[in-house]
Amino acid sequence: MNPKPKLRVLLCAPRGFCAGVVRAIDAVEEALRIYGAPVYVRHEIVHNKYVVEALKAKGAIFVEELDEVPDTKQPVIFSAHGVPKAIVEDAGARNIFAIDATCPLVTKVHREAEIHYRRGRQVILVGHAGHPEVVGTLGQLPEGSILLVQSPEDVENLAPRDEDNLAYVTQTTLSVDDTRAMVAALMARFPNIVGPHREDICYATTNRQEAVKRVAPVVDAMIVVGSANSSNSQRLREVAERSGCTLARLVLHASDVEWDLFGTISSLGITAGASAPEILVEEIMDAFAQRFELGVETISTADESVFFPLPRELRRAVANL
Repeated sequence: MNPKPKLRVLLCAPRGFCAGVVRAIDAVEEALRIYGAPVYVRHEIVHNKYVVEALKAKGAIFVEELDEVPDTKQPVIFSAHGVPKAIVEDAGARNIFAIDATCPLVTKVHREAEIHYRRGRQVILVGHAGHPEVVGTLGQLPEGSILLVQSPEDVENLAPRDEDNLAYVTQTTLSVDDTRAMVAALMARFPNIVGPHREDICYATTNRQEAVKRVAPVVDAMIVVGSANSSNSQRLREVAERSGCTLARLVLHASDVEWDLFGTISSLGITAGASAPEILVEEIMDAFAQRFELGVETISTADESVFFPLPRELRRAVANL
């Protein structure tokens, strides 16, 4: 029997769940524990199909719009990505018991946009059109109050009402380097533009991208564990490619690994998007261990100790139990 070929595995740290994702998933599980099934969730609570399927099995029902929710006293949870104000108002008008699991770092961006608006500034949002977080941020203010830009070309083509009275905010899950380029383009064209006190890209996105930048240049291949609709996971794959790793793939399950490409490598980097559970990393590691003799090292670029408490509606319910 031929011995297995050796494979050096560099595990990125931090990787996987961030504090906002943990809070959102905990919110659904606590609501199920306190109120029983079903608990309704508007949009995927986080962008990971494994997580969503696991919560469905426990009694969560996922809907895209509130009109899919029947008349019920059961809770309806808003996802970690945030929702437009119109959704919150609609829930109130229908007496829906809403629990807001929006990540506090997304809520920070909403508040920044609102403050700029109140101060008479037109707001520019750097983000990806159609992403639920962007839809939620755009929906915080009256239509036309926020201009969305996705590329430096968009910045060139902007026609704001007053070039000297602008502010910008960004989606929290963007590429750090792309955003830096976008902000530079905005500041070059609008020197008086006002930015956030602290950048909007969340700590978890930044930390995970930094770890990938360290690992990607020194491995033959890179696997990012995550779902295709996860913005932060897609950005990690892009960062790996830009950092010099030509074989970088976004993979949810071990069955998704392209073994014809990954079967002959001698070194591998592994990370996971902020909405991907560690069990999926372990599943993929096990699949490689069946084919290779693994030598595993962890490459750590930051320590994370951020914690967000449960949404206040659930904190009150827990206190009253």
